[in-house]
Amino acid sequence: MRTFNRVHLIGYQTQPVAVRQTPGGISVTDLNLVVPFSFRTEQGSSLDGKGFHTVTLWGPMADIAGQYMREGSQVFISGRLQTDSWEDEQSGEKRSKTKIVGLDMILLDPKDGQLPALKSGSRLGGGLNRADIVGNVTRDPEIRTTTSGQQVLTLGVATNDRWRDKATGEDRERAEFHNVVVWGDLADEASRLFKKGSRAYVCGRVQTRSWETQSGSKRTTTEIVADQVTLLGAKNDLAQEAISATAARVRDGGQPAQREERSPEAEPAAEPVHAGGAAGDLPEIKYESEVKVEDLPF
Repeated sequence: MRTFNRVHLIGYQTQPVAVRQTPGGISVTDLNLVVPFSFRTEQGSSLDGKGFHTVTLWGPMADIAGQYMREGSQVFISGRLQTDSWEDEQSGEKRSKTKIVGLDMILLDPKDGQLPALKSGSRLGGGLNRADIVGNVTRDPEIRTTTSGQQVLTLGVATNDRWRDKATGEDRERAEFHNVVVWGDLADEASRLFKKGSRAYVCGRVQTRSWETQSGSKRTTTEIVADQVTLLGAKNDLAQEAISATAARVRDGGQPAQREERSPEAEPAAEPVHAGGAAGDLPEIKYESEVKVEDLPF
């Protein structure tokens, strides 16, 4: 059963871009993006913040980033979450780090330079941090209450990435395990409906937290803070109502409803399309990434 794992970011590069070559001659680079954001607290006040994200680019995208991106460059990235694990050579402890593997990239700076900074708190001046995943719940949800009385739920969701190994021609598969955090009333409802094996859609933002262990070692964890969680594969009363109504029309010899019926008086007259900038004159644009998942060397 297919899954989905996608992250969209709009942020600023924090340091010079260094492109390196793999032994096989493939270009690769790591971007370090800062994504500003604003949110409102339960008390209604607005707070500004920023998140930092590592993005790995391969092939032509890495070369383009190395040629055109500088410190402070604004960029749109679409990619997938990937967690790499290894064993610390000194302590023998298991370590992991979550990054974003870029699949699409758009450089956003105008040719004549960036516009002046907007005022603090402007809703037009933030970045973008959005994650969408469709996968399977890996464990029963765990809900707890914070000292301030808020309910918070932790949810494990697994997705799979599939690609063809260019060197061997074999089909490969890799599982990704995502930590999802849900707050408030949504957490309470999700705790009652989700269970291990449930299929879920999660939409939220990517957040990385840091802490220190008792031995003084620094650790980080990356999670998706959800603002929408949907239980998949469940019936929906509104959808069932529409399905039943459509079936009844077909049985009676009618046609399925394609759109809401309106009287001619309610329909606004169509505006003529004129040459010179009208929407009807714009050519169709088809964008396709140069980098395909099946072409990635891992």
